[in-house]
Parts: sequence; structure tokens; C-alpha cells
Amino acid sequence: MRSFAAWRAVPLVAVLFASLLGGGVTASADTARPGFDQQSLFNPKQEQGYFCFRIPAIVKSTAGTLLAFAEGRVNDCGDAGDIDLVLKRSTDGGRTWSPLEVINSGDGDTHGNPVPIVDRTTGRIVLITTYNAGRTDGKGCDVPCARPPHVQYSDDDGLTWSAPVDISAQASRPEWDAWYASGPVHGIQLTQGEHRGRLVFGVNAETAQGTDPVANHAALVYSDDHGATWHIGAVDSYPFQAKGPFTQKPQEITVVELADGSIYAGGREQGGTDIGNRDYAISRDGGETFSQPFRTIPDLVTPMVQGSLLRLDRPGPDRILFASPSDTDRRRWMMIRSSYDGGRSWENAEQGTRVTDEWSGYSDMVQISDRSARTTEIGLMYEGGPVDARDEIRFARFTEDVLGWHNSAGPTTRDVSGERSDAYLVGGPVPVPGRYGDALELDGVDDFVRVPYDSAQVVGDGDFTWTGWIRYGASTGNQVFFWMGGMGSTAPQIWLRGEPAANRLIASMTTTAGTKQVTSAGAFNDQQWHHVALQRTGGQLLLFVDGVQVAAGPAAAGSVTERVSFQFWLGRRLDGGMGLDGALDDVRLYRKALSPSELDAVRANAPVRDALALRLPF
Repeated sequence: MRSFAAWRAVPLVAVLFASLLGGGVTASADTARPGFDQQSLFNPKQEQGYFCFRIPAIVKSTAGTLLAFAEGRVNDCGDAGDIDLVLKRSTDGGRTWSPLEVINSGDGDTHGNPVPIVDRTTGRIVLITTYNAGRTDGKGCDVPCARPPHVQYSDDDGLTWSAPVDISAQASRPEWDAWYASGPVHGIQLTQGEHRGRLVFGVNAETAQGTDPVANHAALVYSDDHGATWHIGAVDSYPFQAKGPFTQKPQEITVVELADGSIYAGGREQGGTDIGNRDYAISRDGGETFSQPFRTIPDLVTPMVQGSLLRLDRPGPDRILFASPSDTDRRRWMMIRSSYDGGRSWENAEQGTRVTDEWSGYSDMVQISDRSARTTEIGLMYEGGPVDARDEIRFARFTEDVLGWHNSAGPTTRDVSGERSDAYLVGGPVPVPGRYGDALELDGVDDFVRVPYDSAQVVGDGDFTWTGWIRYGASTGNQVFFWMGGMGSTAPQIWLRGEPAANRLIASMTTTAGTKQVTSAGAFNDQQWHHVALQRTGGQLLLFVDGVQVAAGPAAAGSVTERVSFQFWLGRRLDGGMGLDGALDDVRLYRKALSPSELDAVRANAPVRDALALRLPF
């Protein structure tokens, strides 16, 4: 078994594929590595009376006890069934845990979305939850959906709990009637400034018009009297037409106090037209207003899912952790990524630390060690499993050393377009003689080129042209040349690949209007250099090889660069499949349809610069 240091040095995609192909390297959740261990914490096969467990939340009390909360779903895994709030406690840093205890029984209704907050002044543990009427058909709550928030507390380190009290009049509004959700994730107590001691948590809500949502609200709720009373503070609202599109819908808000005392509120972006599945806002007055409204984070790649934040409290440079699945569109590959600049930028998938190759979902984090400890120890509670993200809730313990520090994303190749999108060479592609100067050889196993996000690449619903030289000789296996946007059957995307077994090149474009594809009459897999150009122009999708049009058809109407965690890869599909066993040279992207003369000039290696968004000469 490799040591953790050796494992960490292997590119993560290489690790995944070695695992899938039966190699000796694996990053699976069950792999032991120095400084890291984990266990199944809530598992329906090990507990009586529950079909599944979901929605983890965790805090450390002032006595050092870890309190792990979850929803115990009785009859099915649906969001609106018979759901209890359950708890396990650990007094030894998460090594062992108490038996499961029900601290808030649904009794046929849904009692969920736990938000625990530790008041370090009083030692009280406050727990916010949200209720709705239960149902037995496995479906969600009908709109409008009454979901009143409640609060209860423990003054004896989580051993006993007060009766829940409805705080709708304080923490909700009458017009927030389509939906309301606390967290779900731990809340915080502010440690700095005039609002020191304030308890803060995030909520999201929706307003209904009849049976349709027509506005989304992301908000902060706070208490200045140790949880006795609550106030709605910052609110960021996004109205939209019933059943119509919307730019953003920040939900499942997680909060962290920044080094300067500001509050960073991170949200799950719920399908808005803005690029990205994560968004964030900033409050600089203790959560009373947002000084910066929510905006998406296009290059923090996640599927549409809840995520969790934790700012480490220890001497030394500032570090905020973000835990979430890291696949583009499916809930898998739980990963921890870091920000070293107060959330202004985040590690990418090559820099982050993958916790599991398996399915994964919601999460929460806690710092186990005290500030004075020599080694910072962290706990991650997350949904995961080999079959489904809802198989169980796990608890992982690891030291900060396991995460590394300012991890390298690997070597780069220069972008000469002027946009400075120098691309990362992942897996170890090597330079070889190309059509013009050097080219890049990919091995079809774990090599690809990741182009970092830049707004210049957002071609939207306009015309564009992708060009590049390709050389390959595979007779089987699909060979991706480029992929841009998202993945899945409905996510906006554009891609081009060779299918030698079918003797064709195929280009596919997906927008919210549907998918359109064009195919050529040959695969061009003769180990010779061929210049390929794909463009959308005047509602048509055109494919050229060596200056000759080889395919044409209708293009999908609408944007190929919205509603997704945007990725731009060369030589591999976004889930790691269909790797190119061949070479690429002089890849370019233009935000317009090049004319025939311009295509000729590009093929001749001329510097056509008008509307150029990317050029990688390798």
C-alpha cells in the first residue's frame, strides 16, 4: 500500500482510473492512509427502525464533545416522509460514538434540516430544525409548503434537550410560503467586532404564486441573546416568472466567519442561468445586510448539491475548507478544497484532496483539535456509499497535513491568446513533434488538458469556432478531442470526439432547447495530422476536416455555457472517460464563426486574433 505522501503526489484522475482498471493505486473511501481514518456513523443496516439516514451536521461542544446530527428517515429516503432528528455523541474525538438517540421525533411528519450552533459563552448547544407535514408516497412537499423553523437546546453537553419551540414569527416571513429551509449545516458564533457572541445561521426560502414559486430568498438569521430570540438579517431576493428562467437561486446556505470578522455565506446554486453550481455573498455588519449580493463561482466545480465550510482556528496562515462532491454533474468524489484568501479563490480538483471515489452527497465539518494543539485535526461527516450517496453517513478523521498546503495543480502550457488561460497538463502528457513545432501526446489512460475558467470562453448562444490539429490511430474506443460546458443528457455542453469503431467523427451540442449532433463519413484515425474545425454559425453546426466540410446540420438554439459547473477539457470527457490516445496541436477557440479565409489562415498557422478566446500552441 502506498504511503499517503506517495498517494497524494499521483494526479487524482490517475488515481481514479488506476482504481477502475484494477491497478495498484486507489483512493477509495476505505483505503487506510497515514493521518486518515473513517467509519460508518449512521447506517440503516446497523440501526433499527430507519430506512436511511441523510443530512449530516456536526459541532464540538465547549466540553470537547462531538455531536453528530442526522435525519433518520423511517419509511423511505424521500425528503417529506416520517423523519426524526437523531444524535450520536463522541467524547474521544470521534473514535467511538454513543448509541443513536432520537432528540426530535417526527411522529409521521418531517423534522429535519438540522443546524446546531455552539454558544461558547454559555456552553449551550442550540439546534434549529424545520418541519413540514409528512407524507407516505415518497414525494416532496407540495407548493405552497408550510415549513416552520423550530429551536431547541441542550445545557448538559447534548445529553438532554428542551422541547422544540416554533420561531416562525422571528425567523421567517409570511410570504416565504413556497419553501423554507434552515441550513442544513452547523451555524456559527461570531468572535470579533461589535457583534461578538452573536449566533448566525443561513436559510433559504421561496415565495409562491398559486402552486408555483416566483421568488427565491437567501438570508441570514441571528440572535444576540444566546438563542432566546431571533431576527432575520441580510436577505438577497431573486424574483422570477412562474415556470420561467432565473439567473440565480442560492439555497442551502452555509456560513463561516472570515479573518476580518465578515461573514461568508456559501450557497448551492439551484439551476439558474448563471454559470456555476456554487454561489456566495458577504456580510460585513454581523449578518444584518449583505454588502455583496450572491454571485456564482463558475470554476468551483461541484454537482448541484449542498456543501460545507470550515475556517480552521489555529495559529498560522488563514485557511478555509470547502467539502463537496467534485464531479461535474453527479454526486460522487467527495473532495476537500481550500481557500487561502478568504474565499476569493479556491483550489481546483487537481489541488484538492479527494476523500472517496464513491458516491457522496451532503456534508459538514468540525475542527476536532483545540487551537493550541500541535496538530490540527479535522472531522468530516458526509453521505456516501458504493451504490448510492445515501447508503450511509460516514465520519472521517484526518490531520491538516493530509490536505497538503498550496498544492500544485501540475505543469501548464501557455495560452497565447492574451486571455492568460494557461492550461494544466494532467496525468503526464508529453511533448512530441507536431504539425507546427511541438504538439502534446496523450496516452488515453489518464492524460488530459484542463483549461481554467475564463469569462472569454463563455460563448453563450452566439456563434463560435473551435479548431485544432489531431493525430490518432485507435481502432476502437471513443476518443474525445474537446469538451466544454457540463455533462449529462440535459446540461448545456458542446463536444467533439472520434468514434473509430463507427468510422466517424461526431459533434454534439446540448442547450435547454435539446441536443443536436452532426457526424462525418470517416474517423480520420490514420495516424496523420488532420486539422479539425467545429463552428456554430447562423443556426447551423458545421464540421470541417483539412479545410473541407464533412458534416452539417441544425445547431441547438440557446446557450451552451450556462446552468453548469463550467469545464473545458481537451482529450477527455469530464467524468474521466473516453481518453484520447493520440496527439493535439494548436488548439484555438473563437467567439465567432470564422470565415473560410480565416479558417484557411488558421490552418496555415497564421495568428488570426479577432474574437480569439484561447490559443494553446503546445
